Amino acid sequence: MVMDWELMEQVAPAELEHLLNGHPDVVEAAVVPYPDEEAGQVPVAFVVRQPGSNIVGSEIKDFVAKQVSHYKRIRRVIFIDSLPRNASGKVLRKELVIKLSTPTSKL
Repeated sequence: MVMDWELMEQVAPAELEHLLNGHPDVVEAAVVPYPDEEAGQVPVAFVVRQPGSNIVGSEIKDFVAKQVSHYKRIRRVIFIDSLPRNASGKVLRKELVIKLSTPTSKL
């Protein structure tokens, strides 16, 4: 769970992923927590675009914002070619968190 400490509310990544995966320009998405000085942690989305899509991060954030409470809004969108997965197909969220914290990564 991603925690917004200011509001003491929990944000389930699965809920946000379900919304993101319902967007016609999204192949798949994963949401991970990112440290935030004010909120404690905020949701960040890693998104795989449909081939040929030119959708931008602000459109993704607006799409989600229209459907959730303000504390559940995606704060950052990172487009990637594919989500990292283990041999059984499970998304490797720890690798996504590492990408966020690596200063040399192309985010």
